[in-house]
Amino acid sequence: MQATLTVLGSGTSMGVPTIGCSCAVCHSPDPRDRRTRPSILLTYNGHQVLIDTTPDFREQALREHITHLDAVLYTHTHADHILGIDDLRPLSYHHKLGKLPLYATRANCEFLRNMFRYIFEANYKFGGLAQVELIPLDGALELFGAVFEPVTVIHGETPILGFRFGSAAYLTDHSAVPPESLEKLRDLDILFLDALRYKPHPTHSTVQQSLRIAAELKPKRTFFTHICHDLPHEATNAALPPGVQLSYDGMKLEFEI
Repeated sequence: MQATLTVLGSGTSMGVPTIGCSCAVCHSPDPRDRRTRPSILLTYNGHQVLIDTTPDFREQALREHITHLDAVLYTHTHADHILGIDDLRPLSYHHKLGKLPLYATRANCEFLRNMFRYIFEANYKFGGLAQVELIPLDGALELFGAVFEPVTVIHGETPILGFRFGSAAYLTDHSAVPPESLEKLRDLDILFLDALRYKPHPTHSTVQQSLRIAAELKPKRTFFTHICHDLPHEATNAALPPGVQLSYDGMKLEFEI
């Protein structure tokens, strides 16, 4: 089954341009250097599945003309991946089959329920709340004919999730990928990897670390995401090996799901 992957955001937690920064990338005229917080949208068989609701989700949805969603998957509960949950409101009102399902690990479901208690423990008579429900994610998930397989990665000291779906996989925040997870990422067409910058970081992969992962797994196409303002798009791409590129906001890729 053919699918389209749209990069809603390719940036790090502070986005690019970064507030108050005067660097060349933050003032670049190249639109690919404008990076909102990291998220992707998958479109297939008339359905749309979102991975993460960033603080920039409203602008991302308007830019990509998103008019409906069928499900949301969460990688983890850091602010840059969840704070757009309230902007699901208009899309949840148009959801035809009950409340819009949000899938996350059991621990992350509890975090989201507590963080957004006004939504999930609502006692508000005036309406205007997102019509969503939390569903614990225990293993592979079938959605509308496609299978989403969780892939555990390490984000600093915390295990979080990436996802494999058909011939593509999306790992957005990781400083390490365990061997058992690498085995789930063989024979891919598309692989997304965290590549924050060249300089080491305690919770994110560097360009060189992610290049080593790509060299081991040998996907047909590798794209880096969660990119900070250290990496100018055009110059960085020119230095990357064949088959590896920086992603950018609005990028669309076709693949088999």
